[in-house]
Amino acid sequence: MNKKKYTGFIVIGVLVLLGIYLMTTYNSLVNKDEKVKLQWNEVENAYQRRLSLIPNLVNVVKGQADFEQTTLQKIAEARSKAAGINLSGEVSADKYTQHNAAQNELAAATNNLIISIEKYPSLKGTAAFAGLQTQLEGTENRIKIARKDFNEAIAVYNNAARSFPTSLVAGLFSFKTMEGFQADASSDKSIVIKF
Repeated sequence: MNKKKYTGFIVIGVLVLLGIYLMTTYNSLVNKDEKVKLQWNEVENAYQRRLSLIPNLVNVVKGQADFEQTTLQKIAEARSKAAGINLSGEVSADKYTQHNAAQNELAAATNNLIISIEKYPSLKGTAAFAGLQTQLEGTENRIKIARKDFNEAIAVYNNAARSFPTSLVAGLFSFKTMEGFQADASSDKSIVIKF
């Protein structure tokens, strides 16, 4: 009788330990997943800052110089496209790629604006432009840092979700690995700027 009693206690003890392990591992994966979502919100916040600053920069440029209309139109179109992609809720790979491409297009158009403005010395000296340019450069740095932090959060999450024995719990509760920001295919080539 005592042998059955001890065996029952051992089985119950193993089940309790297994339950505790499942709970703590699940909660750890949830925390890491939430960290990834938080970091993505920071990326979105930096993108929103960029979207808000660009109209101000364009208005200053319009007011100070007879500027190339096509450059301003490209920025307006790129901004509209970037603002029109909504990533609330679950993000699919296609939506994520589409969003990233729109943001890259907006960044390229904005950079072309800043490069083109170099042709207008009177505009460069304008205090309003200098302040907006500094803010825009700061925003681009914030985006870079937010993307880096997002990639780091994904790396931590993916390491946990792919490590044994945590991968068993991740598979059991459908925690899938995620992808972060990657360099564009043409980013290794230098850009030629012509005036």
